[in-house]
Amino acid sequence: MKLGKRPAAPQPTDLQLAVYRTSAPLPKTPRVFGHSALVKQPWQMLGNDQYGDCVWAGAAHETMLWNAERGKTVVFDATHVLGDYSKVTGFNPHDPNSDQGTDVHQALNYRRRTGVADQTAVRHKLGAYVALTPGSWTQLLSACYVFSAVGIGIQFPESAMAQFNAGKPWTPVAGSQIEGGHYVPVVGRPTSSYVDVVTWGKVQRMSASFYEKYCDEAYAILSTEMLDAGKTLEGFDLGQLQADLAAIPKG
Repeated sequence: MKLGKRPAAPQPTDLQLAVYRTSAPLPKTPRVFGHSALVKQPWQMLGNDQYGDCVWAGAAHETMLWNAERGKTVVFDATHVLGDYSKVTGFNPHDPNSDQGTDVHQALNYRRRTGVADQTAVRHKLGAYVALTPGSWTQLLSACYVFSAVGIGIQFPESAMAQFNAGKPWTPVAGSQIEGGHYVPVVGRPTSSYVDVVTWGKVQRMSASFYEKYCDEAYAILSTEMLDAGKTLEGFDLGQLQADLAAIPKG
């Protein structure tokens, strides 16, 4: 398995969830929520078993979930996912030295302007993204409940790979060395103590303590496809949020 998230680089133009205000408070987060079971097709590796395109595989997985919530099936393949990785970073599958991973901000801005391509070359754009306080479990749960998926960056410890291979949840292990940066979407809360993320073609459980220890960036992401739907499955009206987020710089 490969990683591929470059170091977190916060931007002064990032809209922060911590200071974001609307006319109504965020809803109370249930103990269990999420719609990943609506995704009926395999999540797939999307090249991330061979290359450091985790940021782009995560983007595809987020898009699959949002569309499944709208009753639509969107399928990605490694060719198109790696194609977007190449467009933004200069990655060349024939040159190992070009496989240097992705800055998450660069990917988010590309997803807003251009969109990621599915296996039919149809592009799927973002409407906006809002930065969360890294490691804040409360913010993560609220944002995931409202936005359905939250893209997070983690400093990935060696122990987490062993846990993934053994089918165990990600929990901190004292003294485990950091192997690099990794990007995954958080897609739900199966129990009060864990959230589910999608990585390397599977749903992986992650503990609150792991998130608090290893997260170095996190973004609540709003897709244009969700905006077109008007409401989420939880019934949240997206109109006011769309209007407020329209003021975010697109650069």
